[in-house]
Amino acid sequence: MRTEFSEEQLKDPATRRSNEILRSCVHCGFCTATCPTYQVLGDELDSPRGRIYLIKDMLESGRPADERTVTHIDRCLSCLACMTTCPSGVHYMHLVDHARAHIEKTYKRPLFDRLLRWALSRIIPYPGRFRLALLAARLGRPFVSLVPEPRLRAMLAMAPRSLPPVSENSRPQTFPAQGTRRMRAALMTGCAQQVLNTDINDATIRLLTRLGCDVVISEGAGCCGALVHHMGRESESHAQAARNINTWLSGEELDAVVINTSGCGTTVKDYGHMFRNDPLAHDAARISSIAMDVSEVLEKLDFPECAPRGIRVAYHSACSLQHGQGVKSAPKNLLKLAGFEVVEPVDGHLCCGSAGTYNLLQPAISDELKSRKVGTLEAVSPGLIAAGNIGCMVQIESGTEVPVVHTVELLDWATGGPRPRTIPGTMNS
Repeated sequence: MRTEFSEEQLKDPATRRSNEILRSCVHCGFCTATCPTYQVLGDELDSPRGRIYLIKDMLESGRPADERTVTHIDRCLSCLACMTTCPSGVHYMHLVDHARAHIEKTYKRPLFDRLLRWALSRIIPYPGRFRLALLAARLGRPFVSLVPEPRLRAMLAMAPRSLPPVSENSRPQTFPAQGTRRMRAALMTGCAQQVLNTDINDATIRLLTRLGCDVVISEGAGCCGALVHHMGRESESHAQAARNINTWLSGEELDAVVINTSGCGTTVKDYGHMFRNDPLAHDAARISSIAMDVSEVLEKLDFPECAPRGIRVAYHSACSLQHGQGVKSAPKNLLKLAGFEVVEPVDGHLCCGSAGTYNLLQPAISDELKSRKVGTLEAVSPGLIAAGNIGCMVQIESGTEVPVVHTVELLDWATGGPRPRTIPGTMNS
């Protein structure tokens, strides 16, 4: 793609990077075949190729974002299926991140939109606040049908009917490896995850220590920054990321930063890029180099082969894992080693519609994608559905009666851990 940025514009590192990305696009349109919003809406401007044209025009002209451009960029899930499909290696993630930052700086959203986004950015990344907000939302659930604003209805509808008690495993501490220590890793406990489902981190700790890994819960680590990063709020996301980088590098040397929420993993693995022009560049690159999804770590620890369990598991591959991180086979291979029959739905590359806060900000599109995803998962007649991302789990379980569990819970169960609480007692133990 030909671009016409001025020399002055190209002095900005973000614009220079976007120029590189735009020039790599050859207009082939392969991305439209795997874009969920294009599948649902059928509008070229709601495909990666269409959004690339909008972003190019906005950035080249140096103008403030307009309503039309913002509408189509906001509808992007950042599922990154287009990056997996693209034969030219167009790094759409960095381009849309730049576009969102430009929108945040130059576009004044309607008042309600500004308040909603501000509230989400001030609540979800902070577990204490998020817990209180969910408890308050439970009071509003009986009146959800009376709420005229669809985004508020979506928030009330997504609030769980109950919350687990705070896990003691979330506080700063070190869990020593059982037997010979083979690895020392910091576990990112997540912000929303440690409120919605404490079993995931508990299972991760049990499993990693059982396989010879010291697990460190670092004091001072918090939200990875993904939520506000995807809203274009760069200063906030960089502050959250910098805190994690400094925290993880302040103690005994780590072999890995383990992440069991794949949406967070995509962002942490991109810290090196985020801070490439910052004094923190070297440290950020170090953290990105040792950041791993829990499935990648378990493969390094030689997960053992277990006896067949006779349970059919439909594996949902989170977009942030398969497209954002390129981790596709590890979770499935591990589930098979653990003795489960693993099946995959058709169109497994398509998003479930969760996408961080997307299901709250774009509920209509999100609901359509959820229905499609649940339909394909149920079509393979599974006993269980497994996923590696809390957002996907919450989204999918709101549309199906099939138990939804985190992959690591099943692996922990297969190697001596407790039965995941969502699995009925009649299922093979």
